[in-house]
Amino acid sequence: MASTSTQQTGSSSSQAANHRSQLPGIKETKNASKSSKNHSASARRLQRELAEITLDPPPNCSAGPKGDNLYEWVSTILGPKGSVYEGGVVFRTRIYHCNINNQGHICLDILKDQWSPALTISKVLLSVTSLLSDCNPNDPLVGSIAQQFLTSREEHDRVAKQWTTRFAT
Repeated sequence: MASTSTQQTGSSSSQAANHRSQLPGIKETKNASKSSKNHSASARRLQRELAEITLDPPPNCSAGPKGDNLYEWVSTILGPKGSVYEGGVVFRTRIYHCNINNQGHICLDILKDQWSPALTISKVLLSVTSLLSDCNPNDPLVGSIAQQFLTSREEHDRVAKQWTTRFAT
């Protein structure tokens, strides 16, 4: 009888263990553990990139966490020399650009389908700076500005310079 009781207890324990593994709270704990490990790895990477960008920032760029939130950054990009954005600080304010809309969303391949974990914040900032000098009207975020760029470049440049003076200096 003792062995039967032990088997029943073993069986009950086994059933209880199976039941526990199916409880949502247990799964959440396991997932939370994975999530915190991923969170920790991403935090280490962001800390490393912050140190690198602080010591060696890309030309005409600065970036860093917004307040204490390591996962939300703010950046400043000075308009490149020779571009219609020269002398302006952009992305804090409005910009007249076919690849950047009025909400600040940027249409850039490395921010969409060409993203790679090998990209750093510095490389992204350099790519955005490059986009200011060489827009891509064939993949626009703002079609009307792209159309103007293609059909009336002088007018486009005049309006872009006007916006830079008005909103970004």
